[in-house]
Amino acid sequence: MRTFTFSLTLLLVLASAAAIARDDHKMFPLEDALNTQAAKEKMDKGVKLYFGNQSHPKVEKVIGEWGTNKKTNAFGKSDKEACEWVFLSAVLMMQERARAEGGDAIINIRSNYKSIETSSETEYMCGAGALMAGVAFKGEVVKLAK
Repeated sequence: MRTFTFSLTLLLVLASAAAIARDDHKMFPLEDALNTQAAKEKMDKGVKLYFGNQSHPKVEKVIGEWGTNKKTNAFGKSDKEACEWVFLSAVLMMQERARAEGGDAIINIRSNYKSIETSSETEYMCGAGALMAGVAFKGEVVKLAK
């Protein structure tokens, strides 16, 4: 009986450790993340965002390519909720960089979570775990022609 109890306890510990170490790579809709109340309130309307191959006005000047890699606490949140929160954090950081470099748009934005590049006009990749969620982007900071 003692061996059975020990085996069962060990199995439960290993199973819970695997659940905590979860790192699912999930795709979520950009539209949902861009339309949260927090995104509407906090995003810089002076720095336009163009994901994947979305069409954009003519580029006057390419300033450079930058990336961001943000994480957030996911404990007690749904994957979607945590991913939308960290998405906003990543986008705000990119917009801040664009503004600092003199840009007014970021084009060709693509997910780059754990160096897995994914380009989409409609979705972004998020790493969702039991305790943390992460979003990473790459994009070109540009000045658009007027």
